[in-house]
Amino acid sequence: AMGEARRQRRLLLLVVCVALLLDNMLYMVIVPIIPDYIEAMRGGGGAAGPSAPAGGNETGGGGGNRSLLPARYPPASGGNEDVQIGVLFASKAMLQLLVNPLSGTLIDRVGYEAPLLAGLAVLFLSTATFAFAENYATLFAARSLQGLGSAFADTAGIALIADRYAEEPARSRALGTALACISFGSLAAPPFGGVLYEFAGRRVPFLVLACVCLLDGLLLLALAPPCATGARANMPVGTPIHRLMVDPYVAVVAGALATCNIPLAFLEPTIANWMKESMGASEWEVGLTWLPAFFPHVLGVYVTVRLAAAYPHLQWFYGALGMAIIGASSCLVPACRNFGQVIVPLCGICFGIALVDTALLPTLAFLVDVRHVSVYGSVYAIADISYSVAYALGPIVAGQIVHTMGFAQLNLGMGLANVLYAPVLLFLKNVCQMKPSHSERNILLEEGPKGLYDTIKMEERKGMGKSLRPAGEAEENGVDSYRRDLTGVSEEDSSDYEYS
Repeated sequence: AMGEARRQRRLLLLVVCVALLLDNMLYMVIVPIIPDYIEAMRGGGGAAGPSAPAGGNETGGGGGNRSLLPARYPPASGGNEDVQIGVLFASKAMLQLLVNPLSGTLIDRVGYEAPLLAGLAVLFLSTATFAFAENYATLFAARSLQGLGSAFADTAGIALIADRYAEEPARSRALGTALACISFGSLAAPPFGGVLYEFAGRRVPFLVLACVCLLDGLLLLALAPPCATGARANMPVGTPIHRLMVDPYVAVVAGALATCNIPLAFLEPTIANWMKESMGASEWEVGLTWLPAFFPHVLGVYVTVRLAAAYPHLQWFYGALGMAIIGASSCLVPACRNFGQVIVPLCGICFGIALVDTALLPTLAFLVDVRHVSVYGSVYAIADISYSVAYALGPIVAGQIVHTMGFAQLNLGMGLANVLYAPVLLFLKNVCQMKPSHSERNILLEEGPKGLYDTIKMEERKGMGKSLRPAGEAEENGVDSYRRDLTGVSEEDSSDYEYS
């Protein structure tokens, strides 16, 4: 399987999906142990008994990078503890936000496999640190390490999928599979952590995740050893991230990704207290509120992949429809009066997020293909920055907004933002009609092959030219043939960045 290209890319897809699964599970598995450390900070001793954490796990899940279950922030008696908990949960996204511009540039320069391997190594170190953490400072260091590892593993993994699955609809299907793994991690982590925490102790869930992370890294090492990454030197140089950020099409997509994730990021730390105060919800009801959201998220991914395969020119419409659904669902949340009613808008939010993510993540790769150079590290670093903005602000800002303005005003504001942003995606309506730039091919033709990558490209073009030439013209002068090839190139270049 490692020697065959199609099977190898499937194995790489498996490696990336496991990395994304681990990242989201690691964010959520920490939640049950928080009450112990809060008790220790209050002076109660903080014994790491399994019973209290297990109960805490059953009442909720973590809300990490693009997770689908809420972070159950334990009630605290002092404002300082609330701040500490908020900073702890936001530290991962904050560090991702700072590191992503650097990680995207590095990925463009050295390739996708080496940064992905480095990210998995850091995630392994972070998971091991969580297992042996005994105080808040160690937890904060472990959470920050996870953000550092995610900045490399998540960005390099998504970029690797876009690079290996260059054709549609295979690219949308592969990216949809990765998104489904993210949501599955959100669903699996609470029972996984709760059962192991209850019967095996606090460290066992983290040690299991660390072992899976190690195996995932070893598989990647077997598929793409560091000694083979030197071939990346013959690949095109990626567009700098600052140039991608000012690309209006990329900016529109990045804004949509950030806006659509704000409701999820801001509801995670606030909806539990609102449910208890407004409808007297029990602990098990609060914990189960987000579990059904996994299924509409996967359904949204499946529907979008199928629609994109049948009608690829409507990707912008799927994203706009998803943002409209998110906006309407956010506005409906404050109107709910019982446990059954609140599940419906939350499922609508997750369904809309699936539409937006599944439609716009492949669009980012297509924009890089047709407007820049087909190297995807920086553009998916921008996407990760968009997610990190929402999840860095959520644990810190959402509670303050609810305290000063109210829960209903928070939801109405988030819903209005999504509804107003949906028409902006009309700007992407003609993206599918763009033609790719031929600057890379021009360089190869004018300067001649300089490495294995260039030589293969030249041989492919020569073979195509011979197959199209009539048999009676086989003796045609080579200079005339070269002139005809250049004429065809110039005609195609005249349509760069134009619509057909």
